[in-house]
Amino acid sequence: MVKVALLARLVAKPGKEEEVAAFLAGALPLAQAEAETTVWFALRFGNGEFGIFDAFPGEAGRKAHLDGPIAAALMAKAGELLAKPPVIEQVDLLAAKL
Repeated sequence: MVKVALLARLVAKPGKEEEVAAFLAGALPLAQAEAETTVWFALRFGNGEFGIFDAFPGEAGRKAHLDGPIAAALMAKAGELLAKPPVIEQVDLLAAKL
């Protein structure tokens, strides 16, 4: 059962929308390799707005993900691709159907 999650919102720089989309799609194998990342979605909200939603069975998995390769790659590319720093919210899950 997943109990905790992350919701990250990203705003692409003008003209960088497709690069952000490709970056997020390319992160899927990294998420699949994380044993504690039970759920991982890359989202497109609109033309320049994107997000990541991922869920974990506990705090250890969430922390491992935040310290892992996806977060590191995102922060390394943020200045090049994003109009502002990502907003990452730690949330508790009340119910889930997987």
